[in-house]
Amino acid sequence: MSMKNKSTLRELHRKGISLLSKKNNPSLESKTILLNTTDITEEKFYSEPDFEVTPKKINEFFKKLEQRKKGMPLAYLTGSKEFWSMDFEVGSGVLIPRPETEVLVEKALELCSEKKEMMVDIGTGCGNVAVALAKEKPGATIMGLDISFQAVRYARKNAVAHNVPNVEFAVGDLFAPFKKNMMEKECRIIVSNPPYVDEKEWMALEPQIRDHEPKQALVSGEEGTAFIKRLISQAPDYLMPGGYLLFEIGKGQEEKVRSFFNRKWKRVSCLEDLAGIKRVFQAERVL
Repeated sequence: MSMKNKSTLRELHRKGISLLSKKNNPSLESKTILLNTTDITEEKFYSEPDFEVTPKKINEFFKKLEQRKKGMPLAYLTGSKEFWSMDFEVGSGVLIPRPETEVLVEKALELCSEKKEMMVDIGTGCGNVAVALAKEKPGATIMGLDISFQAVRYARKNAVAHNVPNVEFAVGDLFAPFKKNMMEKECRIIVSNPPYVDEKEWMALEPQIRDHEPKQALVSGEEGTAFIKRLISQAPDYLMPGGYLLFEIGKGQEEKVRSFFNRKWKRVSCLEDLAGIKRVFQAERVL
């Protein structure tokens, strides 16, 4: 849809609500897309509702509305997603941060002392967990690893945007960059939001996720636990004695995942997220 004449913020917002009427929150989504397209602040949106938008920006707005209507994630359209009260740049090919992953950051911060120690984020994606940890613990060294070059590019940009010099990123499968640099037994805490969706669940996911977000960041084998099994198996080689492993799991995976732990681990527990779902495993490396 294109519009030749100028329209006001109020008019465009209303038209956006009408087009996105089947979404959960059409008013908020219309406003978010409008502010993103016009580079106008929320304050101006409310104080100057009759501000006229140029035809070029109007066309851009309606193009984004059509993409959103067809299922494009809002975060990809606006190019950012909030996590830990920070905005992270995201785009096609990188997983969009989820609010439940903040539990992972909270637990890691509880376990992290004020000493200069190393924390590692496996499957870092856009770097949201690694950057959040680096921001909260400026004395620590954070490493973010991901198999995707695209994800690591976003992570590095986000680290620069949030001014966290104590975080670095590398490309590789699981701990491959560490193995290459002979960094055994150096990590105090390993965190991960791994892929944990199984093939059957993948097919049942809403199109907004299945058709747009990267499958390799979400799916891990027929049962959804293949990556987690490898993570638990390899982590002891890189954790210092008494170090901690923290990672997310999918709903209903607790029993299966618990069976992967052996005598190299102690104090294995599974913590609930805000919805009361068993979500984050915590385990300590045996001394």
